[in-house]
Amino acid sequence: MTQEELDALMAGGLDEIGEEAAQEVSSDAEIEEEAIPPEAAEEEFSASSYRISSSLSWPPPPPTQDHKMVHQLDDVTRDSEIKATEVFDKLEAISAALGEVQNEANEVTGTLDNTLELFSLLMEKFPNVERFAQAQEEIAQAKEKMDTVIMNAQVAEDEIMMTMDIMQYQDIHRQKIERVINVMRALSHYMSSLFEGKIEDSKRVSSAVHIDGDSTTADVVTNEDIEALIDTLGKK
Repeated sequence: MTQEELDALMAGGLDEIGEEAAQEVSSDAEIEEEAIPPEAAEEEFSASSYRISSSLSWPPPPPTQDHKMVHQLDDVTRDSEIKATEVFDKLEAISAALGEVQNEANEVTGTLDNTLELFSLLMEKFPNVERFAQAQEEIAQAKEKMDTVIMNAQVAEDEIMMTMDIMQYQDIHRQKIERVINVMRALSHYMSSLFEGKIEDSKRVSSAVHIDGDSTTADVVTNEDIEALIDTLGKK
C-alpha cells in the first residue's frame, strides 16, 4: 500500500469500506430471503402443524355409553362369561346324549350277539336251510355297524372334552381383560386424586364466556342474556 492510499484511507476511506461491507451483508441477506420466500416458510410451517394436528382426533369423543372404555370392557367380560357358560351347558348336553347313544348301542350289540348265537345253533340243526345262513350274515353286518356307531360316539365325546379344555382359555382371556380394567380404574383414581382441588366445583367462580383477545367467542350469548330474553317474551 502506498502513502497516498494510506492517506486516503485515513481521510475517509473507512466509511466507504464500511458501506461496501454493509452492502455485501445486505445482498447476502437478500439472497437468503430469495432462497426461502416467506410464503414458502409459512406454507411449510402450516403443513407441518397440519400433519401434527391431523394425527390427533380432536375434539375427543363425548363420554357417552358407547365411548366409555371401562363400561365396554365390563360388557365384554360379562357377555363372554354368559356365552361361555351357555357353550359349556350345550357341550355337556351333547356329551350326555352321546353317552346315552353308547349305552343303547351296547344293549343293541348284546341283543345281536345273542341272535347270532341262536342262528348258529339253528344252522347246526338245519344246515340245509339257506334262510338261516342269510339272516346270520345280515345280523353280523348289523353288529359291525353298531360297533362303528359306538366308536364314532366315543370319538365325538373325546372331541367335546377337548373343546371344553380349549374353552378354558376363554376364562383366561376374561381374567386378562379384568386385569386391564383394574389398571385403568387405578389410573383413573390416580388422575382424579392428582387433579383434585381444595375448593368444590360448585363453589368455584364461573369461567368467563369471553376474554379480551378471543376471536371466536365475541357473539356468544350468556345465561343472563337468555334469562332477560325469556323475561321480555313473558311480559309481551
